[in-house]
Amino acid sequence: MKTALRGMPLRVALLLASLMSRCALSQEAPPPTSSSGTLASAPRDQKPEQEPKSEVSVQDTGTTFKMRVNLVQVHVILRDATGKAVGGMRKEDFRLYDNNKLQAITAFAIESAESRKERSDAAAKYQVGSGENGTPVDGAVPERFIALTFDDVHLLTGDVAPMRTAANGFIDSLGPSDRVGIFTTSGQVTQEFTANKELLKDILLRVISRAHTTTGACPSVSYDMAIEVGKDPMALAVLYEQARACAPELDDFAVRALVNAAITLATETGEAEFLGAYRELASVLRVLSSRPGERILLLASPGFAVAPEMFSQSSEIVEYANRSNIVINTIDALGLFTPDLFGDIAQPYAQPSQIAGQAANVLLSVQLEKQYVLGDLAYGTGGRFFHNSNDLGGGLKQLGMVPEVSYVLGFSPETQEMDGHFHTIKVTLTGKPKYAIQARRGYFAPKKPEDPAEIAKEEIREAVFSRDEIVGLPFTTKTQYFQSGGVATQLSVVAHVDLNGARFRKVDGKNSNDVTVATVLFDENGNFVAGGEKLVKLRLLDVSLEMFHRNGLFVKSTYEVKPGKYLVRQVVRESEGSQVSAHSGMVVIPD
Repeated sequence: MKTALRGMPLRVALLLASLMSRCALSQEAPPPTSSSGTLASAPRDQKPEQEPKSEVSVQDTGTTFKMRVNLVQVHVILRDATGKAVGGMRKEDFRLYDNNKLQAITAFAIESAESRKERSDAAAKYQVGSGENGTPVDGAVPERFIALTFDDVHLLTGDVAPMRTAANGFIDSLGPSDRVGIFTTSGQVTQEFTANKELLKDILLRVISRAHTTTGACPSVSYDMAIEVGKDPMALAVLYEQARACAPELDDFAVRALVNAAITLATETGEAEFLGAYRELASVLRVLSSRPGERILLLASPGFAVAPEMFSQSSEIVEYANRSNIVINTIDALGLFTPDLFGDIAQPYAQPSQIAGQAANVLLSVQLEKQYVLGDLAYGTGGRFFHNSNDLGGGLKQLGMVPEVSYVLGFSPETQEMDGHFHTIKVTLTGKPKYAIQARRGYFAPKKPEDPAEIAKEEIREAVFSRDEIVGLPFTTKTQYFQSGGVATQLSVVAHVDLNGARFRKVDGKNSNDVTVATVLFDENGNFVAGGEKLVKLRLLDVSLEMFHRNGLFVKSTYEVKPGKYLVRQVVRESEGSQVSAHSGMVVIPD
């Protein structure tokens, strides 16, 4: 067995051990076998017979974190005219609005290279024996998960190579706390999140164009053009002239029939591709939403138009991303766009000169429509849209890399309506300096308690599946492991909760409060391994409350794990004051 928790008096440790009770922990498939024990400590200067069992009770409630997170956190990036992140701002420099109502900013933090290093160093001291008198855990806590997604359904062959080159440069610039997964809208290429740069580069070689092209068709009608026909009569006129040029033997009736058939085919094919691509985007969002940290979907696409009846699909993508605190950043893979008036060299005919001007206007209109979707996905989730530039490598780095400095604003909504509706968030600056502000556009309020399953799902994502260090009720975490000679190792995670700041309500002469401790283990790439929640009901006499104030509350969970590196995420909440705290750490189980 590894060394005991540092700083814990031997008398307390023995007393806690005598109070430990084991109970089964519910599992999610396929987690390793896990068990849990709880230590709800009596204060060290109280005799065991003075602590009635009715004063402290413990319930193991499984993996559902049943509490409402009342703190909304907003990550803000300020950029100057050159796109560089701006530092040196204070809490007083920001104004934050919830549904146009000014809110008091109750939490403020500055994210920088220094703060990230401090957080990583602190996480490395989770494990017993690490820190000042031992060897810290090697490796940074995974904090950022980027789903690098290629729209291979719409990318043409000539678009893929430049994007692949840009992606290779982006991968080279990743930091130790970054994890990247590679996905495609066709679903043909999938690589789960990893820090292995060489593996990611190998996977990039499998990304190819899977677009349905109309090269050689007479006339050449894309889905984008088919949609434009419904908006602009000039688009239909251009197609008629193209058909007359490529099939001069046809009369006007046959030309109209040929064009209408081409439009119908393009519409049917395009809608099927569109729906398939959106299903894959939704799948990527689901995978991303389960990762414990900052979540970014980085979409590389030439853009695509959306028929009016399909607008709801885009809205659903944005809504799901907002519910899951996922930012969508998009990059236009075409770079600088100029309309090709004379078609591809593989086309058997030239663009009729008499409609060159009209064709140019139609092509420009189509490309603008395609860009609107990428812009909506980004701006609707507080992300960025990189376009009108051939610097694709620089664009990917801007969209995917952590900024030099950013800010975290926290507030508790003054009038929290539990209606499940979307609340808009607006961040402004005092003095109106000319900086671009990047921040989430809103959040979804919790639903009413009549739907506890949905509330639990949203809250565990908000609290446990987050990178944020939330400071409410102070607590510390330590881990230790026990090897019994078998394949599995017993990993114990102990939370020491400081109850001095907790509120207690007097009920029947006892001081009442409930403390919830949620513990989740992830592997080093953010995959869920095991987890559970414990509810400690405190019904303390005055003398017991004083002693708990001096010594705090210890809550222990134990899991069977295999050798490897794990991210431990713990969240603590007390019911009377609704104070929430959360932090993360790393643990290494040797072979």
